[in-house]
Amino acid sequence: MEQLSKFTTLRVGGPAQKIVHAKTEDELIELVKAADKSNEPLLILGGGSNLLISDAGFAGTVIRVESKGNALDYDACSGGMIEVAAGEDWDKFVALTIDKGFADLETLSGIPGTVGGAPIQNIGAYGHEVSETIARVKTYDRQKGEIVTFSNSECKFSYRHSIFKAEPGRYVILNVTFQLRRGNQSLPIAYAELAKHLSVNLGDRVEVTKVRKAVLELRASKGMLINTASQINSAGSFFVNPILSKETADTLPKEAPRWPQPDGSIKTSAAWLMEHSGITKGEKLAGAQISSKHVLALTNSGDATAEDIIELAKKARKKVFEKFGIKLQAEVQLVGLDLD
Repeated sequence: MEQLSKFTTLRVGGPAQKIVHAKTEDELIELVKAADKSNEPLLILGGGSNLLISDAGFAGTVIRVESKGNALDYDACSGGMIEVAAGEDWDKFVALTIDKGFADLETLSGIPGTVGGAPIQNIGAYGHEVSETIARVKTYDRQKGEIVTFSNSECKFSYRHSIFKAEPGRYVILNVTFQLRRGNQSLPIAYAELAKHLSVNLGDRVEVTKVRKAVLELRASKGMLINTASQINSAGSFFVNPILSKETADTLPKEAPRWPQPDGSIKTSAAWLMEHSGITKGEKLAGAQISSKHVLALTNSGDATAEDIIELAKKARKKVFEKFGIKLQAEVQLVGLDLD
């Protein structure tokens, strides 16, 4: 049996009972139907970048989504409607859109994974989220046994969340259609760290190529890029930034980061909470390690097991809860593991 560690950026995970590769949309649907007909447990695997699989592996069928292709259909006024297969590499797609003269995805440069994974998590970085650009998502609904296409509003996007995450396993994403602007000016710079790196003010627009370069530099400085020479195996940010009620946010020290949300809630920084709970960069537990570059990245220092990594995550989570009464939630998908 093949080890799932081969297919995840953390390079951990035990054997799969069966791994199959879907090269096209039709193959993906047929493989899912076959697994469901046999009542086999099913795991859909994209880039393996937001995933922690147990050392016991997966007792069922793993389908690796490897479908490719994109279609450009645009005019100078309305921008680009671009349908992209779920198996396309996310960052290569972002680079392609910039190369073809489109804007709006530049701050999402360098995020590992596939296009199909992007709407599930509503990936975001440096002040923007992918939901700002998604027109529709085509899926196979395993419950109904039919193809269902969601408009942007029907995806129910929120911070690191969507209907696809709310009903895990039900919808298999086949392709995503993006609506992008033609042009070389970025979306307004909405993140202070990025603005500082670019030497501009918040709200300014910058050439998309410069924003992409800056984002890649910032991500590299935090150890958040995959396949660099200095890469330590990671799944990127392990925890999401907590969304708190105003009452809970008011209990935090005044220097804690606070980002007011449209509904009156307050987002704070998971990294700040960890650092102020006594979690330090470079801290190790067996083969698992807090990244030396960014406290939110839990890494495999070379010989970690999935158990090592989950135990380190539990340790960090416990310290934050004991210090601030806030229970951090995993950003990575846990398979055969949990934090409680």
